[in-house]
Amino acid sequence: MPICPTRDGVEIFYKDWGQGRPVAFIHGWPLNGDAWQDQLKAVVDAGYRGIAHDRRGHGHSTPVWDGYDFADDLNDLLTHLDLRDVTLVAHSMGGGELARHIGRHGTGRLRSAVLLSAIPPVMIKSAKDPEGVPDEVFDALKDGVLTERSQFWKDTAEGFFSANRPGNKVTQGNKDAFWYMAMAQTIEGGVRCVEAFGYTDFTEDLKKFDIPTLVVHGDDNQVVPIDATGRKSAQIIPDAELKVYEGSSHGIAMVPGDKEKFNQDLLEFLNK
Repeated sequence: MPICPTRDGVEIFYKDWGQGRPVAFIHGWPLNGDAWQDQLKAVVDAGYRGIAHDRRGHGHSTPVWDGYDFADDLNDLLTHLDLRDVTLVAHSMGGGELARHIGRHGTGRLRSAVLLSAIPPVMIKSAKDPEGVPDEVFDALKDGVLTERSQFWKDTAEGFFSANRPGNKVTQGNKDAFWYMAMAQTIEGGVRCVEAFGYTDFTEDLKKFDIPTLVVHGDDNQVVPIDATGRKSAQIIPDAELKVYEGSSHGIAMVPGDKEKFNQDLLEFLNK
C-alpha cells in the first residue's frame, strides 16, 4: 500500500491516481479517503492527479492512541510526494486541517483551496460567535462514540446527509458507506477529533490565505451550520468565492445530485 511516514513515525495511507496537476483531498470526521472516490475519478478523468489520504486513526492509517496533529500530517504528505502547484480540497474537519496547514506552513506549495462544508473559522458557540454550536452538542457526540458507537454512527448518518428532510435524495448506500467508514475510525480518534474540530479557532489561519479559494456550503447543513462557518470563512479569506447549495446537507460530495453539481463546480474552479 502507498504509505507516507510522518515526522513521528505514523504511517499515513493514501491513494495517488492519475497524472497532471495535483489535487489533494482531505476528508472529514468520521470518514476516510474513500469518501472522495467520486471526486478522485472526476479530476483524474479531467487530466489531473488525484490524491486522498486517511487521517491517522482512520481507515488504513496507523491506529494511534495519541499524538493527533493533523495539519502537520498534511504537510508531511505534501513533502513526501513533493507536491507543488497543488489544489487542496477539504471537507468538514479537513477544512480545519487545511487552514492550520496554511497558518503554519504557508502556501508555497499551493495553487488554490476548496473548503466544502468546512468547520472554520470556529464551531463552538460563544458571545463572540452566537451562531455556533452549543458545548453540550460536542459532549453528546463524544458520549455517542464512547457509549455504543455502531448505533451512534447509524443515527448520525441521518443528519449528516439530511436524510430526515422530505424529498431528500439520500440512498441507503450513502448511509451504509458512512457507517462503514466511521467504524474504521478508532474510538480514541473519534473523541479526539470532536475536541479538535469543536473548539479550535482558525480565524487567524484564514487571514493568511493568499491563494484563490472556493467555499461551498449547503444551507441545510445540520452538522456545520453555514452562518457560523461557511459564510464567515468567505468573509475572512481575501477574495474568496462562496457557493451556497440551497437545501443541501453536510454530505454534499456523496449525495446524488449534489455530488455531480459539486464535481462540476470543482472542475470549473480547477480550470481557472
